[in-house]
Amino acid sequence: MGRRARGRRLQQQQQPRPEGAEDGAEGGGKRSDAGWEGGYPEIVKENKLFEHYYQELKIVPEGEWDQFMQALREPLPATLRITGYKSHAKEILHCLKNKYFKELEDLEVDGQKVEVPQPLSWYPEELAWHTNLSRKILRKSPQLERFHQFLVSETESGNISRQEAVSMIPPLLLNVQPHHKILDMCAAPGSKTTQLIEMLHADMSVPFPEGFVIANDVDNKRCYLLVHQAKRLSSPCIMVVNHDASSIPRLTIDVDGRKEVLFYDRVLCDVPCSGDGTMRKNIDVWKKWTTLNSLQLHGLQLRIATRGAEQLAEGGRMVYSTCSLNPIEDEAVIASLLEKSEGALELADVSAELPGLKWMPGVTQWKVMTRDGQWFADWADVPHSRHTQIRPTMFPPKNPEKLRAMHLERCLRILPHHQNTGGFFVAVLVKKSSMPWNKRQPKVQGKSSETREATQLSPATCAEGKPVDTVEPESQLTTGTGDSEITQTPENLENNENKKDGVCGPPPSKKMKLFGFKEDPFVFIPEDDPLFPPIEKFYALDPSFPRMNLLTRTTEGKKRQLYMVSKELRNVLLNNSERMKVINTGIKVWCRNNSGEEFDCAFRLAQEGIYTLYPFINSRIITISMEDVKTLLTQENPFFRKLSNETYSQAKDLAKGSVVLKYEPDSANPDALQCPIVLCGWRGKASIRTFVPKNERLHYLRMMGLEVSGEKKKEGLALTSDSTATPELPEDGLGEELRAEEAGLPEATPGCNPTALKHPGEDTPHTGLVSIGPW
Repeated sequence: MGRRARGRRLQQQQQPRPEGAEDGAEGGGKRSDAGWEGGYPEIVKENKLFEHYYQELKIVPEGEWDQFMQALREPLPATLRITGYKSHAKEILHCLKNKYFKELEDLEVDGQKVEVPQPLSWYPEELAWHTNLSRKILRKSPQLERFHQFLVSETESGNISRQEAVSMIPPLLLNVQPHHKILDMCAAPGSKTTQLIEMLHADMSVPFPEGFVIANDVDNKRCYLLVHQAKRLSSPCIMVVNHDASSIPRLTIDVDGRKEVLFYDRVLCDVPCSGDGTMRKNIDVWKKWTTLNSLQLHGLQLRIATRGAEQLAEGGRMVYSTCSLNPIEDEAVIASLLEKSEGALELADVSAELPGLKWMPGVTQWKVMTRDGQWFADWADVPHSRHTQIRPTMFPPKNPEKLRAMHLERCLRILPHHQNTGGFFVAVLVKKSSMPWNKRQPKVQGKSSETREATQLSPATCAEGKPVDTVEPESQLTTGTGDSEITQTPENLENNENKKDGVCGPPPSKKMKLFGFKEDPFVFIPEDDPLFPPIEKFYALDPSFPRMNLLTRTTEGKKRQLYMVSKELRNVLLNNSERMKVINTGIKVWCRNNSGEEFDCAFRLAQEGIYTLYPFINSRIITISMEDVKTLLTQENPFFRKLSNETYSQAKDLAKGSVVLKYEPDSANPDALQCPIVLCGWRGKASIRTFVPKNERLHYLRMMGLEVSGEKKKEGLALTSDSTATPELPEDGLGEELRAEEAGLPEATPGCNPTALKHPGEDTPHTGLVSIGPW
């Protein structure tokens, strides 16, 4: 079996993780969420080979070994992160600190004193917290029921995420700006991806940031988990694709009528790893740990990192991370990548970028140990019989001057006992020039690297539908400031790889293989489609509305749902349909109402995309008070007389149909909710109802001082405030019988129930995935 075939097979074995896996570093064998309370048989937390190996490598400072091992045997603290870009992040933080955390003070559960959650000192704006509460205690303790319900509900609404502390570091070090094009190479299950989306939407007043995230994973089933995670954030700037990261295709985009290669401003390379930094929660690692895992994964990690560096724009930043402490997976990969780049890449000094984070510098010397405990300090000492298992790239550079120039000490090593976390490794790379195996031609005059980060391909080349990675005659390539593929025959590529240990050359061209579910097509609505003018008129859409960004997921029959993507992702979709497998993109903005033609518009607004759509809507907007919000969210179809006079006066003259319900905070009343709310509603014959998912209802009501009671009822969830009881919360209402007096209400649209996890196609349930709650 060839080296590449072994690598692909190994990746298929290593990459998939349990679907409920936590996202500390998403890769093979990485994140079992079960941990110490997950039903494992009792496992002795000892592994003499592990201790011998890391004591020999001296990765732990002198005198700290006992603290290091003791920390590894302790359960990992639970950590949560508040979704920072949403306008009500401050309200959630205020609610957590002043209500739920206060309830935990002086609380004991099963004889264990509950530690009041504390903010992670290095995470900006107190948006990440950790506590010693385990999932088992949270789920089983009556004293913590309200807090547990809060965590579950807010997580499903996308307002908080359960994420291991060290997993939050790589996206922070990427230093993402809203205009950046980002590639997340090994993205599932998606906690880091959601962080990246948050950073794109730092300014909530901009519905379509210029940047986007392309999130990739090799495992088809896990891609749907990734979609589910990303959907919680309701962004039009995320695309999920399904490829082998080590040979992810190079994409093209249209720039002023020219085809150019897409280079990314930021690349997150969180590779599959052996995961020995996760021992605190994935205790199976204690008995299964061996150096063989690292030796087998090293080549795959290096290929993925190399492919990421190739697709990085000049001046761009790539973060390489693992949840392994092993230098073979960490510094060895970085050192080899730096050596092969011949100065094109350099390690960035990020020591001052996360004040408060404790870390150890990267190691500069290490040895390689086989599975049976045999050590090698130099490639020259490795017998020929071991050459298939041990590679020269696993050793540190022999030249001291070259080693010093690499500045491996700039890598960050996170040790568990320093800040009560998991073990982790992070390296931040900056691209200075093209990779050496790519063509080097003069930079185009009069264009800065910011405006030209791509290689131009002639329209004729792309019109033929060839993958960009195929060999093209030199005369057909016009080079800008970025990389272009090297012109070589397949035979030369193979020879070149043999010379360079399979690292230096670009991944070979190969026919894309598609596995898993057959995806529905992405069909953009044509300009002359008769479907759009009634929508435009009914909602008085602003002339600036980007109608070309509307798409559907069907080529036949009635279009049931309309989605939107940003114009940059539209560009990517239109130019790469033959070279990439897209699992999902776009955000749902309208749903077909089968009786809607009676009301001048066949489509009602979808809550999922309302914050994206609202800036372009100029009619059918009803401004409501905070009391109206409570009424609308706790009663199924409140009659006009139950709403304020101001709301009634706005609604009475409106025709039946979909409406926008907007709450604007009153700065003069600090006790009122201080974040804007936009809800989708329906103006019926004599009442107004909202079309809002249950968890989102609960979120808004909590922010207004109402709380979910512990007892579920058939009709809904009982809600109480500190003073008076409120009516029971209705279900989403998308599949309920309509009242006789409200015959004008829309029919339920199949697939519109936001609480049901669907295959991201038109209306087809995805039967292969079970949603597993993180709490």
